[in-house]
Amino acid sequence: MADTLRLDVWLWRARFFKTRSLAAGHVRGRGVRLSHNGQTRRIDKPGQVITPGDVVTLARGAHITSFEILDLGTRRGPPAEAQALYRLLEGGPE
Repeated sequence: MADTLRLDVWLWRARFFKTRSLAAGHVRGRGVRLSHNGQTRRIDKPGQVITPGDVVTLARGAHITSFEILDLGTRRGPPAEAQALYRLLEGGPE
């Protein structure tokens, strides 16, 4: 398994969005915050490469959710498999 993955693909695999195009559109339109190696920056490109250990902050409506990426996964699996890909840091349950 590769040790990097596109942000939009990961958001889809982790079931934050129903389709990859919705994930990509959200990243393009609203952006997300990505903390990588201690540096936090706003990302608006769906093809941004992520790795395990990165922290992503995602705003959806009035809810802001931060989570640490634990694994990149290999497919869009069932919800239990998707929840194993990240650890929620703040913002409540998804």
